[in-house]
Amino acid sequence: MGVRNAPPHAGSMLESLRGLGYAPATALADLVDNCVAANCGEVAIHFEWAGQESWVRIIDDGDGMDDAALEAGMRLGARDPRAERASSDLGRFGLGLKTASFSQARRLTVASRRHDGPIVCLRWDLDLVGKEPNAEWPLFEGPAPGSEQLLAPLEQMEHGTVVLWEKLDRIVTDGFIAADMIELADRVEAHLAMTFHRLCDGPRPELRLFLNGRSVKPWDPFLVGHPGKALESSEYRILHTARVTAQCHVLPHRDMLKPAEQEAAAGPGGWTQQEGFYVYRNKRLLLAGGWLGLGDGGKPWPRDEAHRLARIRLDIPNSADAEWKINVLKSTANPPVRLRPQLHRLASETRETARRVFAHRGHITSVTGSRSNAVVETWQVRRSAQGTSYRIARDHDLVASIIERAGPLKGDILALLRLIEETVPVQRIWLDTVEDKETPRTGFATAPQSEVQETLFAIFQALVKFRRLTPAEARERLCRTPPFDRHPDLISALEVKDTE
Repeated sequence: MGVRNAPPHAGSMLESLRGLGYAPATALADLVDNCVAANCGEVAIHFEWAGQESWVRIIDDGDGMDDAALEAGMRLGARDPRAERASSDLGRFGLGLKTASFSQARRLTVASRRHDGPIVCLRWDLDLVGKEPNAEWPLFEGPAPGSEQLLAPLEQMEHGTVVLWEKLDRIVTDGFIAADMIELADRVEAHLAMTFHRLCDGPRPELRLFLNGRSVKPWDPFLVGHPGKALESSEYRILHTARVTAQCHVLPHRDMLKPAEQEAAAGPGGWTQQEGFYVYRNKRLLLAGGWLGLGDGGKPWPRDEAHRLARIRLDIPNSADAEWKINVLKSTANPPVRLRPQLHRLASETRETARRVFAHRGHITSVTGSRSNAVVETWQVRRSAQGTSYRIARDHDLVASIIERAGPLKGDILALLRLIEETVPVQRIWLDTVEDKETPRTGFATAPQSEVQETLFAIFQALVKFRRLTPAEARERLCRTPPFDRHPDLISALEVKDTE
């Protein structure tokens, strides 16, 4: 049997690798992975706007490389992805540095030094591939002429590495201006804050990230420790696996968060895009949101408003990369079939809790939908084979009080209630929610205090004069009833008045 050697053409191969699908943010995250693997404590990224001469630089204070290690690191497919690695290693394919860099720039320069060793420097330049005699894959020594000063920070470091991107043809395209570079830096910052938040968090973080001299503040998707959360479970160990764990979270309803907290909790993609599983490997986020193809009745769960508060942390070891089908971009994960029932159960329970919180504006209620010693819910949801309907509770304290005192107007009031029930603009509310990516404002969110006081007083009077509660009992009941439970100062000031 004849055997032929068919190596790829360097130029075609390198240009093809540029189309793997990296965005600038995911490409830089791959480079930060290399820094972490080199035991760095600090990574500084810099975007420099200079028109077509713009550049991006990444500096880390890790172990650094000698000449042999640098040459191996600059080689495509530097190691076998099947080889056993250290448990803390964030790499896999031996392609990240090159493919991530080539996806954004045509020139990649890397300079490095081990502890007090000499500085070594190698460079790829896609414009020169195929133009060097006797070197189909030319790896140049030293920086490009005129770029030496961009590597100068390494001279002041005992050890570390500098990665330099030049000829940013995939970033600086026609019409790209300085403002676009600033916006790009902001997007990169948000992505890095999310991807490495567990490494950057805490009083003594494992990693410190800087972008254009500014510290990158980690973004915690789970609001760990927030007192308004409905669920923050213990850490579960997934059976029949090696070191796969899960933790379920249900975030507070938007109404229970301060404005700054609301914006931060939404995340880079917004509330619905950020719901679902967060898959980590060695504390590095691989997948942010989505339900991993899980669902019911053969249909995957969509990302929707009702479950926007559900987020599940999932940790896998790097030895499970192949089994979980982690791709080169570290952007997809697919759980093994044998684990899907466990993950489905955890996700179902978390989604159901999140749905109840969302529906009841942050308050977990019993199956009947009522809260102990609180005013009856104004709206009742009825589900039947004919569909879902919404009815105003006739036994609501204020409603029942008005009906009893209505006299000859009782029939008109009941007709008015039925008219309101039959004309609830459900489709309009749904459409506005989808278009605005937020639920409509209710619960006196924007009402003046006087309106809240008027409504509170009317219900208070109904509780005292119709339900025959003492003023103290009525105030206590209102303190347990949303949305009035957010106004304890107004409730404490309520006094019975003779309105006859």
